[in-house]
Amino acid sequence: MTIRKFAIADASLERSPGQQAEIYVGNLVDERHGGPITIGYGRYSPGQSLTETMAVDDVMIVLEGRLSVSTNAGTVTAGPGEIIYTPRGEAVTIRSHEEGAVTAYVTYPHWRTAHA
Repeated sequence: MTIRKFAIADASLERSPGQQAEIYVGNLVDERHGGPITIGYGRYSPGQSLTETMAVDDVMIVLEGRLSVSTNAGTVTAGPGEIIYTPRGEAVTIRSHEEGAVTAYVTYPHWRTAHA
């Protein structure tokens, strides 16, 4: 794999697997490309929520809007330019606010194979 640059226009966004919410993800680098991590973009429509136990270590960089991530330990909210790290095994609820959100994400290992 060679060095590459990505923009959100490069991502083919699809509904987040197993979710009914209006939350979309688009991997740009994953297990199909031979790298050790998954890199992509996410788009959250306004007022959406997803609850799951993290199968991977996940880093979300908020590019637009705001997201809140809640666990038994509390809630963190992030806006543009802020980063949320969620460790593997953590039970979380991720909520978008009234403006929705756009994120970039990095996971280790690959989230798609971890959910299989």
